[in-house]
Amino acid sequence: MRTLRRALPVLLALATASIGLAQPASAAAEAGERYVALGDSYSSGVGAGSYLSDSGSCQRSSKAYPSLWAAANAPASFSFTACSGATTGTVKSSQLAPLASTTTLVSVTAGGNDVGFANVMQTCVLQSEATCVSAVDNAIAQVNNTLPGSLSSLYGAIRTKAPQARVVVLGYPRFYQLNGSCIAGLSETERAAINRGSDALNGMLAKQAANAGFAYSSVVDEFTGHEICSSAAWLHSVSVPVSNSYHPTATGHSGGYLPAFHSAV
Repeated sequence: MRTLRRALPVLLALATASIGLAQPASAAAEAGERYVALGDSYSSGVGAGSYLSDSGSCQRSSKAYPSLWAAANAPASFSFTACSGATTGTVKSSQLAPLASTTTLVSVTAGGNDVGFANVMQTCVLQSEATCVSAVDNAIAQVNNTLPGSLSSLYGAIRTKAPQARVVVLGYPRFYQLNGSCIAGLSETERAAINRGSDALNGMLAKQAANAGFAYSSVVDEFTGHEICSSAAWLHSVSVPVSNSYHPTATGHSGGYLPAFHSAV
């Protein structure tokens, strides 16, 4: 009988876990999150529409993954400072004010604008194949040579201001499904070069996130089968307005970025 009495607390704990009674504690933890969403247009939600009236040219969207995560999880606080066009430097200089010792969760996308990826895409659309490939190679050189220091500086500033937070760095999708359904536009050589540039950028983001002790979450798997030239693209190709071009659609945020972020939280 004494053995049975000693075993009862353990048995009850196992039973509670097995029937799911522990789940409200997890929900309570999420509800207690103090979440800050930083970054560039891939976090602000350019291309997703439904822009918040107070976000101006930053184009923060209610359909962007930070807004969707906050709506689903009801954190204790939510600050959304991501802005279209942001670089690692401008995230550091103008977006970190909401971070504090009480911040528990941070998301960030940054790096694409540092290496001029918008200019690369413009070059590839308007100029020759050789010029496009050269522009991608130049961007990759920046990824390898100058971006590491910029990322390290930003990540260090985030950690200093939010020492207790879980920080999730999210990557960028590959833009193109090779040998896909596109019958015009860029050549396969150009599309492959652009994807190679995305891979290089994502690789550096993952490396620097690990160096900082942050989580890195790729979105490549989520967007596989939904790139430009696929039958169900979650990315805008060349679009009107031009600012939407090469950005995720609303479905790209709900079906791509949101699951990738949630899996890392």
